[in-house]
Amino acid sequence: MKSNEFSGQGLDVIRVALKQREKEILSPIATLSTEGVRRHSDQRLEKGYRQAFSVDVDRILHSRAYTRYIDKTQVFYLIHHDHITHRVLHVQLASKIARTIGRYLGLNEDLIEAIALGHDIGHTPFGHDGERFLSDLCRANGIGYFLHNVQSVQFLDKVERKGKGWNLCLQTLDGILCHDGEIHNQALKPHRGKTFEMLEQDMSAKMKNPATTLIPMTLEGCVVRMADTISYIGRDIEDAIRLNMIQRSDLPKDCVDVLGNTNGTIVYHLVTDIIRNSFRRSHVTFSSDVSEALKKLKDFNLEHIYMNPKIKVHKDTIKTLFGILFETYLEDIETNNRSSVIFKGFLEDMSEDYIHQHSKEEIVRDFIAGMTDQYFLRQCPQDLRPHL
Repeated sequence: MKSNEFSGQGLDVIRVALKQREKEILSPIATLSTEGVRRHSDQRLEKGYRQAFSVDVDRILHSRAYTRYIDKTQVFYLIHHDHITHRVLHVQLASKIARTIGRYLGLNEDLIEAIALGHDIGHTPFGHDGERFLSDLCRANGIGYFLHNVQSVQFLDKVERKGKGWNLCLQTLDGILCHDGEIHNQALKPHRGKTFEMLEQDMSAKMKNPATTLIPMTLEGCVVRMADTISYIGRDIEDAIRLNMIQRSDLPKDCVDVLGNTNGTIVYHLVTDIIRNSFRRSHVTFSSDVSEALKKLKDFNLEHIYMNPKIKVHKDTIKTLFGILFETYLEDIETNNRSSVIFKGFLEDMSEDYIHQHSKEEIVRDFIAGMTDQYFLRQCPQDLRPHL
């Protein structure tokens, strides 16, 4: 027998063993890797030894959009400090926290990791402020609201690989779309039985009305949604303390009594509570007292950190620059200005399907949304860039 034939048979044995192990050790309500469904069939994957959601993790990690996480604002932008959280660290923390919860609940950690690592890929430069600025421009140009969770799916499914997309599993894309970490939920129960058609409908509904409620189709997606909040709530407090925006003594006493006053204790209490209250249940949930304390802490962060004027110093300048770039790139497409960076840096070699299926406004949206903070600034007139 040839060595490559033996190796192939050996891999088949491993694949069967991994499938069997999932059935034996995962919860009956976990999502098995064999349940992963892709928009387009892929014989190479179907015959290969790798499990579906593990492949999704690899594809997200190797995406160009994931690489750009490194210079994407989490909360604080245009601040020189080596220990302030950027988007890349946030998604890693969210992934670790979600996988910890998933392990104790008997869920599919590969699916959890794929959703967590991909959930913020659609974020604009300059965080949620950038998201609001781009959303206003998108609405003014007739293409609906801009939301980073919708854009995350757009990038991975329709923009990456020059418009071919990564052909990720429905369960992965759905979890990314439905993460909505800013919405507070004490409990989440998955809405099962979704299809790719329903995914498209959910995206369209969300772009028309951001208040549209979306719930993940898997328990793994629900866990990531909870972990998103757990990963940023205490970390943002630590960053704000480092920047002398707040003092630890400012934290609400009733929240501290329940959750502690450091990121470590906050994460520990939230993770422990959700594991304790969700074990062997068909949904994930916090206890009522922990959920109430978390909601109050989120309200505190909103007032004292996210809306703090100290981090809004350059807000008006950044908003103006978003408008300038949007109009500039629209004009470049309309006039077929091939020397423009939107042609050379984005549309060059883009698939015909992408170009034909997207309006010029949507193309500009995708280009700007994908920029890192520094790349964005380099495209702006030098005399208008913020002075740090």
